[in-house]
Amino acid sequence: MRLPDRAGRPLRLALFLSAAAACGTMAQARPGDLPRILTDRATMAANPLPDFSYAGYGFGTQPIPGDDGTVVDVTGFGAIPDDGLDDTKAVLRALAAANAVKGKVTLRFPRGRTQITEVLRITRSDITLDGAGAGAGGSELWFPRPLKLIDKSHDYDELRDYLVREKKQQVEPEHNIDYLFTEYSWAGGMIFVAPEGSRPVSYDAAKDVRDPVLAKGVAGKQFARTLTVDSATRLRVGDVVQLQWFSVDGPKSAILKSLYGDTDLPIGSHHWTSPDRPVVVQATRVTAVTGRTVTLGDPLLHDVRADQPAVLAEWRHLTNVGIQNLRFQFPDAPAFGHHLEQGYNGIYMTGVFDGWFRNLVIDQSDSGILTDNAASLTIANVTTTGARRAHYSVHVGAVHNVLVRDLKVENPVIHPLSVNTRSTRSVFLRADVAAGAVLDQHSGSNHQNLFDQVTLHIDPEQGKDGWVYRLWVGGGAPYWKPGHGLYNTLWNARLVIPESVPVDATVAITSGLEGPGERIVGLHANRRISVHYDPAPYIEGTGEAVAGAPSLYDYQLARRRK
Repeated sequence: MRLPDRAGRPLRLALFLSAAAACGTMAQARPGDLPRILTDRATMAANPLPDFSYAGYGFGTQPIPGDDGTVVDVTGFGAIPDDGLDDTKAVLRALAAANAVKGKVTLRFPRGRTQITEVLRITRSDITLDGAGAGAGGSELWFPRPLKLIDKSHDYDELRDYLVREKKQQVEPEHNIDYLFTEYSWAGGMIFVAPEGSRPVSYDAAKDVRDPVLAKGVAGKQFARTLTVDSATRLRVGDVVQLQWFSVDGPKSAILKSLYGDTDLPIGSHHWTSPDRPVVVQATRVTAVTGRTVTLGDPLLHDVRADQPAVLAEWRHLTNVGIQNLRFQFPDAPAFGHHLEQGYNGIYMTGVFDGWFRNLVIDQSDSGILTDNAASLTIANVTTTGARRAHYSVHVGAVHNVLVRDLKVENPVIHPLSVNTRSTRSVFLRADVAAGAVLDQHSGSNHQNLFDQVTLHIDPEQGKDGWVYRLWVGGGAPYWKPGHGLYNTLWNARLVIPESVPVDATVAITSGLEGPGERIVGLHANRRISVHYDPAPYIEGTGEAVAGAPSLYDYQLARRRK
């Protein structure tokens, strides 16, 4: 496969182990060494890495709160586990009581099965849903009915209209399928977390209203934490704000070049056709104000300057919302197919800063966890299981600084690891995908995201040219292309190839047409591999684990803490 560069010369996209010495951006790291992208000044300058260690609760350095506050037990309001009867009304009474508590509150679920047949809506801050554990003898939430049956809200009317307007049809002639996408393919959950009265999905540009501006950015440097503003009189230390960049000059907007670099790939129209919708959003905290200089909690995603303006805007959000120590159980219902999901979704979280999910098992879901318009989340020790084919395991979409740590994907999933539209500086750390592993870098200005030390079980096929496996399978419509922006990174990923592939085989690891500026460092396997990525990425250490820095996130976090 060949693609002409801007000078018209052919650019070889297949990067082989045997070509390492001939490729200026490809070098084999010696075992135990740090890769050149972390040590060589020229390489680092030409191929910068964002500091991914800011992902997670409290910018990656603060512990998740352990204080239960006031405990409201659902059994005190009539829920009786394991009696085979519906507990929804009792749980809703308990939730109402928890909402009436001032300060930190924990809604506690008992051991055994609690049956729920309505959506549980979390609309306040400082609340934790907690159980006795996700394993045997723990707390199970049993959801026997899909959202298609029980969701009577108007939350997704805007999304429904969008699906019709854009003619979003799932068409599979060989299966006699020609149906409109469902609204629950990437939205909605049995537990729905959002500020009261907020707009949970935003698909109609006519309904966009810009958030109130607190300050206009004057000057700021990408990857630095300070920003000069026109006036800081409306900013206070501790404020959570959104830094928003807009495509102010349509397809010629400077922010698009900052997103994608000097690429020849076409850039989709959705990047500029909604003028009141920012193309890049960074939710962050004000940590210091000195005159007109503002220090933010995490580094700027992009420059701020006259031709690439940005604003600090108000953001309506919740904070300190957690869900932990629970098993979500859905029935063994049929799977209708991709984009036809009926809504066996676990959690949908939007409008949250500093939240967490941990110690969860989600069985037989259409999607386990869906996120949107959120930031500084930690999602830890989540396992998705079941025989039904799911859409997402954990979906990272339109979010910033989300850390997904120690995820286990044991069920068949179309997009097992996904950084979706407008996701920035989010991290999948030590995820393990048990079968059919693919990486979804979904079109829509997602950039500066990291897949770190993940284990991916794959099953290559043998063709006329040898063994091959497509690892990168990015979704998205043409109006949101390219597949991703600059600085998406795959670090020290391990491919597990079955014994059916001969030990002396070389497996070609391929992509479709993705996006510019990808970094692939330390991709290795139990067979020889070659990497074919389109367009050409920075690639280093193929076939060798990164022994000196097994996790880029941990390496960067340790340097910050020093």
